[in-house]
Amino acid sequence: MEKIASFTIDHIKLQPGVYVSRKDKIGAETVTTFDLRITSPNDEPVMNTAEIHAMEHLGATYLRNAPEWSDRVIYFGPMGCRTGFYLLLAGDLTSEAILPLMKNCFRFIAEYDGEIPGASAKDCGNYLDLNLPMANYWAKRYLALLEHIPAERLVYPE
Repeated sequence: MEKIASFTIDHIKLQPGVYVSRKDKIGAETVTTFDLRITSPNDEPVMNTAEIHAMEHLGATYLRNAPEWSDRVIYFGPMGCRTGFYLLLAGDLTSEAILPLMKNCFRFIAEYDGEIPGASAKDCGNYLDLNLPMANYWAKRYLALLEHIPAERLVYPE
């Protein structure tokens, strides 16, 4: 079998950032997949399941309610390696184009202090495994990068 595209990225060189992972044509529409890398792979600790789960609930809620973007959101969810998230948006987009959205989304998560949306047995398959303080921590850390992100953190390393 051929190696899939995401396994061809040099994860030793990869740093936290906002990267275009791929662009797929579906009929006449383009879907852009973004790699929202929060930790440095194989170098820093990964996020624990409870905080990444809380970030997923909060991020998905924010994105699906963002006035200018909600109708373009296809998916927001964690990477299996727990070093970041994938965001799929309708449209042929760049990392730069979504920076304001990402800043607002991660500011929302960083500052959130309340009941996590969907945190009930009726709404979630694992509602007891959520950690809001650590979700706030990781979002603040990522937001600090987003506020002054260098250009090399917007394009995958060679």
